[in-house]
Amino acid sequence: VDLDPMYIWFTVLAGLAILSFSFLKTFFPYFGEDCAYIRRSIKLGVRLLKYKKIKPFYSILDCFLDAAQRHPAKIFLHFEGREYSYGEVDKQSNKVARALQAEARLKEGDSVALFLANEPNFVWTWLGLAKLGCPVALLNFNIRSKSLLHCFSCCGAKVIIICPELQDAVEEVLPTLREQGISVYLLSDSCSVKGINSLSDQIAQASDQPLSRDLRANVNIRSTALYIYTSGTTGLPKAAVVTHERVWAASFIQALCGVTADDVFYINLPLYHSAGFLIGMSGAIERGITIILRKKFSASQFWDDCRKYNVTVMQYIGETMRYLCNTPKKDNEKNHKVRIAIGNGVRTDVWSEFLDRFGDIKVRELYAATEGNIGFINYTSKIGAVGRANFVHRFFFPYTLIKFDIEKEEPVRNSQGLCIEAARGETGLLVGRITQRSPFVGYAGNQQQTEKKRLRDVLKKGDLYFNTGDLLRLDHENFVYFQDRVGDTFRWKGENVATSEVADILTMAHCILEANVYGVKVEGHEGRIGMAAVTLKEGEDFDCSDAFKQVVNYLPAYARPRFIRIQPCLEMTGTFKMKKVKLVEEGFNPAHIKDLLYFLDPEKKTYVPLTDTIYRAIANREIKL
Repeated sequence: VDLDPMYIWFTVLAGLAILSFSFLKTFFPYFGEDCAYIRRSIKLGVRLLKYKKIKPFYSILDCFLDAAQRHPAKIFLHFEGREYSYGEVDKQSNKVARALQAEARLKEGDSVALFLANEPNFVWTWLGLAKLGCPVALLNFNIRSKSLLHCFSCCGAKVIIICPELQDAVEEVLPTLREQGISVYLLSDSCSVKGINSLSDQIAQASDQPLSRDLRANVNIRSTALYIYTSGTTGLPKAAVVTHERVWAASFIQALCGVTADDVFYINLPLYHSAGFLIGMSGAIERGITIILRKKFSASQFWDDCRKYNVTVMQYIGETMRYLCNTPKKDNEKNHKVRIAIGNGVRTDVWSEFLDRFGDIKVRELYAATEGNIGFINYTSKIGAVGRANFVHRFFFPYTLIKFDIEKEEPVRNSQGLCIEAARGETGLLVGRITQRSPFVGYAGNQQQTEKKRLRDVLKKGDLYFNTGDLLRLDHENFVYFQDRVGDTFRWKGENVATSEVADILTMAHCILEANVYGVKVEGHEGRIGMAAVTLKEGEDFDCSDAFKQVVNYLPAYARPRFIRIQPCLEMTGTFKMKKVKLVEEGFNPAHIKDLLYFLDPEKKTYVPLTDTIYRAIANREIKL
């Protein structure tokens, strides 16, 4: 039989294509996903380069204004049964901007602090301030007294905007604010407290007409857009300086994860965090999509909300996933439209259980830090990894993993004084090279802490890297795994806790001489819960109620040490740093520890002796932490 040569060639090519495909699938199983991610990254990188050069500067605010012009009737926000279109939010932010311009005499470059709960007010107040060219400090609504004053003062703001439910917290520090000439504006129709000005009436009466672009004429890509607070490694929270360039880069994460203009995004994380604000809200603006905003996360209402609003993209922290997996099982658990989950901190076992129960959702686990210059995204379906390394990512954001001495809490250096790269498969400290493309701006008003995060002479003399303070591991398939956090911070309930800040509060208790604070693992929980080894003043017994009073008055719930260990003396290193490694390993099991142990009992409103019964109840999850 004579075969057509074209037919033969076609058959050969088809066969080669099938062989090539099966070869790639066998030896490079993530080739397709790598290519798709690299293509998206390059496309977004080109866009960012364009924004850097364009004049006048095009910010995320301009992106919002374009969306409001393009589809003014499209819903931007759903909140507690009400919906707000892009056009409405735009007009409301104009009113806020005009009211603040008139009342607070704000001008371009003036920093303003927002002390607000998750609510639409937060969104349009920020947009209004952005229209005036004002950098905005996002204050954590859990902080009080000393921390609140500290966070406020380090961003250099002269104005703080608050909501009624946080008024009490501000009244506590009002004398100090008034002393410093700080103006306080309350988003309410009236206020009888001297020194707090109500603002809602003025907003209601203000014009909703657009504001002149000239009001923010000097804002550029390197200008400060936000201050977002991070516990970092020591002391009180630090104000990470977030430039407009960083806002754009973070807003692209949704696009990198495959979110499109037709998606509906569910935010139940606090807007004062970079996850809720930058990845969630800014990312939604960049995509021009609809947000479902919740005051706070509710496991029992989560899937009902998703069904009600046709949510297609959710955000999470490890705790979110665990709480959802702990809810009672229902028949309709897979009856929803959620296709992508973006977040960080989920344990491997919880990740697997989440997929089993709630269906084929693409979990996009991230690794990043608000102030950092290096991050990863796990854009595949590999369970447990926080990211995937590829050559394009490494070219734009150079990084390395270096050997780290956990006991000395410092990088290992060779005879030339340079750091040693960790071998593949070995745990190492992640450091990101500081370059024009991947800068580290640092912390507002805190040069000392900024300098602490800079690491010099890493791979060659004179080079400069950002020290993430995190230990990671890169496997033979190029997947990145988070191992642990070093230094004086632990993470609990999705929040960073600075140990020295907690120790300062504990030593305010009259019986405590010194406190060594650290985080310990609890079976079945993400992160580490707070524990403190303390020494007592001579002749004093541990005063349970006084210690309880100090931690409850001055620390948010997630930072309170749930376990106290009374020691005769605290072990120190040669450089007089408190030793923690052994304490962390020993945990809080009374069967293995001879020292007296106490447990913070919120129901009894005091610290109580930690018995075997309490320990077993915690292990069996009968006591909620």
